[in-house]
Amino acid sequence: MTVPRRAVVPKFLDPVAGFGVTFRNVFRKPVTEQYPEQPHPVAPRFHGRHQLNRHPDGLEKCVGCELCAWACPADAIYVEGASNSDEPGGGGRFSPGERYGRVYQINYLRCILCGLCIEACPTRALTMTNEYELADHTRESLIYEKKDLLAPLLPGMEEPPHPMRLGDDERAYYLGAGFGRGAAEEA
Repeated sequence: MTVPRRAVVPKFLDPVAGFGVTFRNVFRKPVTEQYPEQPHPVAPRFHGRHQLNRHPDGLEKCVGCELCAWACPADAIYVEGASNSDEPGGGGRFSPGERYGRVYQINYLRCILCGLCIEACPTRALTMTNEYELADHTRESLIYEKKDLLAPLLPGMEEPPHPMRLGDDERAYYLGAGFGRGAAEEA
């Protein structure tokens, strides 16, 4: 007849067996991260907060096509497109195309940071940054407007709207100087 293990080990040694795990880990190096003081670097392709990018001259890349809103499975993006105007007093140009995103909102209460909107954007106007601290005190502050999402102006960029430069059509304006058939003829 075999005797169960419980009968061999006296009951008063049970706490010592329970502390076995604790005693084994006492002398190991702790793996605790001091998060707020020393933030952990994120991976380069991390999906964080969205950003609306600009062209080198400061114009917005968003053409108001609303494809990002259609691709969003959580229905977190609202885009309202409008036409650019070249007439005096018409508002000026905000993007190189004939349209621009007049209203752009992302509701981070609904957004699941999946990145499908990034893949749907034909002009690469929408990208995701490495910023992940999106917590706030009110619900209203988690609905980001266009002014919150636009990339900051870099040195040499002009604040849109600004008029189309003389002698440029939309294609030449978008591609910049030195592109297209005219570049070979100029050289």
